[in-house]
Amino acid sequence: MAHSFGSFCDDLFVDMCVNTQLELPSGRETVLAFFERLQKQNPEMNNFARRDSGEYVLEQEDDDRRVRWVALESDRIVAGCADPDDLQQAYLLHNQVLELIPYMLGVSPLDTDAMDITFTMDFDYQGNHDEVIAEALLNSSSFGSLYEQAHSRAVSCCPSMVIGLSDDCRLQARVAVESRSSAFDIRNEKYKSDDPISLYFAVRRYPKPEPDFDMLTAYQEQCRIAEQMMFEKIIPNFAQPLNSAIAQRR
Repeated sequence: MAHSFGSFCDDLFVDMCVNTQLELPSGRETVLAFFERLQKQNPEMNNFARRDSGEYVLEQEDDDRRVRWVALESDRIVAGCADPDDLQQAYLLHNQVLELIPYMLGVSPLDTDAMDITFTMDFDYQGNHDEVIAEALLNSSSFGSLYEQAHSRAVSCCPSMVIGLSDDCRLQARVAVESRSSAFDIRNEKYKSDDPISLYFAVRRYPKPEPDFDMLTAYQEQCRIAEQMMFEKIIPNFAQPLNSAIAQRR
């Protein structure tokens, strides 16, 4: 992948999400017009479905795996891209959605609760995920000292943290690591090979409800911040240690 994230993880997902205060339109004509407009811009996205939950989804599939998608939920719009060739490929779809929703779905600054750009990095590993996470990220910390206890082993280790990026804390960053091992898996030493360790990094904005708020410009700023932090903070301090800890076990 051109953005070089591929050397640090097995899969990368880049998602945009807009959460609204009020429920989004669900009428047949409005929903179809929105997705038809997106499909004209992205002809490869030709799989349209309504889920049991009521969510509407337009997807592009490749070898039975979805690679791009836009989902319309009751109070949330999500656009995502799996393993993009470069980050601009993902941003392009995100921008298209943001350009359409004010006019076709009636999303206004007053209605916008939060906007997210999220990078998800998956690491394939068949073994104790919690042990890998603890060793990679907590080994020299105060939490790591707990493993000095005799017979101790990590059973649940999913660290997360949120930091404010602005004085009013309306712009925030969140990093979280998710293990998919359970105490049952660890006790019986049986692990599902298709369940990865996931590293999430998101930059979220809680917009001020001002009439001149430009959703697209604000989101593009979030993308710049998130991309910079990915290269300067997340990859060297989270992704590389996880990758190294997994490599030592193979």
